Amino acid sequence: DDCVSIQTGCSNVYIHNVNCGPGHGISIGSLGRDNTKACVSNITVRDIVMHNTMNGVRIKTWQGGSGSVQGVLFSNIQVSEVQLPIVIDQFYCDKRKCSNETAAVALSGITYEKIRGTYTVKPVHFACSDSLPCIGVTLSAIELKPVQERYHLYNPFCWQTFGELTTPTVPPISCLQIGKPTNNRVQSDHDVC
Repeated sequence: DDCVSIQTGCSNVYIHNVNCGPGHGISIGSLGRDNTKACVSNITVRDIVMHNTMNGVRIKTWQGGSGSVQGVLFSNIQVSEVQLPIVIDQFYCDKRKCSNETAAVALSGITYEKIRGTYTVKPVHFACSDSLPCIGVTLSAIELKPVQERYHLYNPFCWQTFGELTTPTVPPISCLQIGKPTNNRVQSDHDVC
C-alpha cells in the first residue's frame, strides 16, 4: 500500500527519484504500536513524483508509544490528485477503538520544502500529541491547490504543531504555531533513543 514505508530503527536513510502511485504514498510509521519504543532519525525524501495517492508524505504514530522521530527532510515533492499531500498523525489507529494516552513518540526537526501540486481533500493535516507537541516543523515553498478550484475543500489543519514558515505558502498555513510550546516537556530517559 505504501510506496515506501520507514519503520523503527531506520536512520540515515536517503530516498530519491521515486515515481509513486496509486497507493498510500511515502510513510514514516506507523510507530509506537502497543506502547513500544520507536527510533527514527536523519531521513531524507526528495525528488518524488506522486499521482493519485491517498497521502503524499506522512508520519504516523500511535498514542502510548515512546522514542522519537528526529531530523526528517521532505524536499521537491510533486503531487497530483493526492488526497492529503502533507500529513502528521500522532493519533493513528487502525482498530475500531483506541484509547487516549498521554505518552507519545516525540517528533522534532521535520522540514517540508518545495512541495507542489494538486490535492483532492486537504493540503496539510498536522495532528500532534497534546502532551508532546511536534516541534521544529519548518515549511517553505509549499504550493498546493485543489484539483478543481470550484470545490471548497478542507483548509490546512494543525493541532499542537510548532515551528516556522520560512516563505509564504499556498494556501496560507496560518494554523502552524510559530516558535516552541511554552510547556515543552523534557524527554525522560524512557523516551530517548
